Amino acid sequence: MENNNLLELKQKALQEIEQASSSDALNAVRNTYLSKKSELSSLTSKIGTLPPEERKSFGAALTEVRVAITSAIEEKAAFLKNKELDERLSKETIDISLPGHSYNLGGRNPFYVIRDEMIQIFLGMGFEVADGPEVETDLYNFELLNIPKDHPARDMQDTFYINENELLRTHTSPVQARTMEAKKGAPVRIICPGKTYRRDDDDATHSHQFSQIEGLVIDKGINIGHLKATLELFAKKMFGEKREIRLRSSYFPFTEPSVEVDITCANCGGKGCNMCKGTGYIEILGGGMVHPNVLKMNGYDPEEYSGFAFGIGIERVAILRYGIDDIRKFYQNDIRFLKQFKKMS
Repeated sequence: MENNNLLELKQKALQEIEQASSSDALNAVRNTYLSKKSELSSLTSKIGTLPPEERKSFGAALTEVRVAITSAIEEKAAFLKNKELDERLSKETIDISLPGHSYNLGGRNPFYVIRDEMIQIFLGMGFEVADGPEVETDLYNFELLNIPKDHPARDMQDTFYINENELLRTHTSPVQARTMEAKKGAPVRIICPGKTYRRDDDDATHSHQFSQIEGLVIDKGINIGHLKATLELFAKKMFGEKREIRLRSSYFPFTEPSVEVDITCANCGGKGCNMCKGTGYIEILGGGMVHPNVLKMNGYDPEEYSGFAFGIGIERVAILRYGIDDIRKFYQNDIRFLKQFKKMS
């Protein structure tokens, strides 16, 4: 008798679910048949009053009815949800005549454009990018680079000391020393891009903070011809195939021999003009062969290994590429300046 009641209840519920035309009507059906006070719940409470031989079959039938009603409600709910969404969208309209919002956008800072392009050029030559801390110890910033205490070269890099042993790095060369130390005598081919700090006057050509990309190659049989070829390829990739470089003797405590590297003037093509002061060349970077003392202090046998190093100012390259007349413009975030380079972003 109870099973007949369940069957009638199931049929009635499924019929009402089918007839429900809205989510609210379907929720009313749900409450009627699945709430705690529903007839289905009342029948559930009667299981304990039935004879033991009827409990199992009645419980199974009760579960089957509940599952059937629940599944039917969920299916109808999904149908009604999609139907109501379609109806709402068909009634809604968007006034596309309203004006939009415009934002005053600048462009990407040319510093970052040049930095990324320089990195890509050297990555194409097989270099890896290495990084290191901007707060350095005296050991890595000076001593392991053949600049002992009281060495006159330290006066050329007067900087900001935090205490007697720590300072803001004056070049990215400490990354080279750290890399050599980590490589433990293995070949090295890295570039070290990053910020550097030196006490200097802030004017059109100087800043107390600027950025460098330094390079270091160490292996057996490396000579100054490899340095020249590397920098010549860089100059052509960065400034054009017609550019040429020249090496002039110089002095850096961590290289021997040391050279200043000039590039033919873009304005006159090397003939001489006011921009290059009649020389036909403009200085762009410094480099040289890694000093034997630096190799020895950082775990390399100078009789077996040799190498070259170079350092390029990123802002200086950007100034030469785009004819920028004041280094401070890179740091001021003036949107009028940045807009000139919007197409490069």
